[in-house]
Amino acid sequence: VQLQASGGGTVQAGGSLRLSCAASGLTFSRYAVAWFRQAPGKEREFVAAIKWKVVYYGDSAKGRFTISRDDDKSTVYLQMNSLAPEDTAVYYCAADRGTTARDMSLSSRVDLIDAWGQGTLVTVSS
Repeated sequence: VQLQASGGGTVQAGGSLRLSCAASGLTFSRYAVAWFRQAPGKEREFVAAIKWKVVYYGDSAKGRFTISRDDDKSTVYLQMNSLAPEDTAVYYCAADRGTTARDMSLSSRVDLIDAWGQGTLVTVSS
C-alpha cells in the first residue's frame, strides 16, 4: 500500500490550497482515508476523514476545509479555504480499511492505521 500526498505550498492568509492523496496497492473504495497535520513543536492533529460518502471533520477544519474522494482515481482531496498562519504544518494522509471516518480521529485508533503517506508541507504567511 502506498499513499502519495501532494499539493502543499506557500500561500498568503485567506488563500486556498487543494491537497491530493493518491493511493496504490489497495482496493481504495473500501478504505477510510484521513488527513492529519503536524506543526513544528506540536502534536499530530486530526483534520478530516472520509469513508464512502461519509465525512468527519476536526474542529480546526469545520467550515473551511472540504474532504472528498474520487474512487476511480484512487485519490482523496482536501480543499482548504480561508487559510490562516496557524494552518501551517506538514499534512499527512492515511488510509485504513477497518474503521469509520469518525474513528480515524480517535487517538486510540491512530497507531493502528494501515498506511501513511509521506506528508506535504503547507505554509501560510500572514
